[in-house]
Amino acid sequence: MSRPRAVVVVTGSELVRGERTDLNGPFLAREALRLGLEPARIAIVGDSADELEAALRDGLAADACFVSGGLGPTHDDRTVEMVARALGVGLHVDAELEQQIEAVSRAAAVRLKRDYADFAAGVTKQATIPDGARSLGLAGTAPGLLLAHRDGRVVVILPGPPSELQRLWPGALDTDAFRALLARTRPPGRRVLRLFGVSESAVARALAEAGGDGDGVEVTICARDFEIHVDFVVEPGAEARADALEAAFVPPLERWLFSREERTIEELVLGLCRDRGWTLATAESCTGGLVAARLTGVPGSSDVVLLLRSSPSTARSRRRSPRRWRTAPARDSAPTWPSPSRGSPALAAAPPRSPSGSSTSTRRDRTAAPDASSASPVTAPRSAPARRSERSTSSGGS
Repeated sequence: MSRPRAVVVVTGSELVRGERTDLNGPFLAREALRLGLEPARIAIVGDSADELEAALRDGLAADACFVSGGLGPTHDDRTVEMVARALGVGLHVDAELEQQIEAVSRAAAVRLKRDYADFAAGVTKQATIPDGARSLGLAGTAPGLLLAHRDGRVVVILPGPPSELQRLWPGALDTDAFRALLARTRPPGRRVLRLFGVSESAVARALAEAGGDGDGVEVTICARDFEIHVDFVVEPGAEARADALEAAFVPPLERWLFSREERTIEELVLGLCRDRGWTLATAESCTGGLVAARLTGVPGSSDVVLLLRSSPSTARSRRRSPRRWRTAPARDSAPTWPSPSRGSPALAAAPPRSPSGSSTSTRRDRTAAPDASSASPVTAPRSAPARRSERSTSSGGS
């Protein structure tokens, strides 16, 4: 049997303008697949009423429509109104929900030392829901909503902030309407192959030579973080076909295959270290600590990763202010300059004296420039501080 289809509608003009990256669409699509739904598409739409209504009408034709964003108290939070319009149902103020939102808003008014009257209109707006909808609870002042409509279809409306959406999502799964939808499907199987050091083209060629996907097996090939990820999505009853395809597909790529699970490369490295009783430390330059950051980003990594601390003298040097250029009186004796290396052009003995006749040096060099009369015919490029000294002296003389 075919799986019920799910469409995700993500709202927010800031997403359409590219000011923020959508995290809710991928989360809801992964959840749909995990539950046995077929994620058909993710639509990102701005806050324009016409654009939003059109996207919702399209999404509501699916068996499940998951909507995120547009549940706030401001004028451009239009999701509830547009869902009701697209479904052809009315709106009403839910008295119990209004009391819950009011309690949160009054506490915020006290904390912020503001008059509750500033919040009152927004409270009523957020407590206004489509006829037939049920509340999934609050995240802040924004409610999650679920509404069953024609032929067992379901629409789930959730707040835009990812943490709030994910907090209210389990409540949707616990409703009778959603359970009835899931009773019509069986979750597909999933197999993961991860490779390193081989091109996407070579992997695609190996898949074609193995017979390609189809007949209940969908294969996707994706380059990600210098790796090639190959996913098998296996419909119930197509396991034998998946086994045969995998048996023909893997051998030509065996030398590049390093994992058959979804753990990240850093998790795999930490696991291998634990298996061998090893610890690990990093000393990074060009990567600027990125390797250590990825390793320590895994919970529980401290039993493997050793954090190296800088010495007190190094720490003190980092706290110093940037060194400034200064001029200092010349030393009594001229320095000895290194001889040019064999086979290289002769270089200058030192930068020339300044036009004022006084020999100067910088604290960076910590040496005085020798007399210009003793300089070699081939002179070295003058340092930036010496050139600045010349300009300041000549301008003062004029």
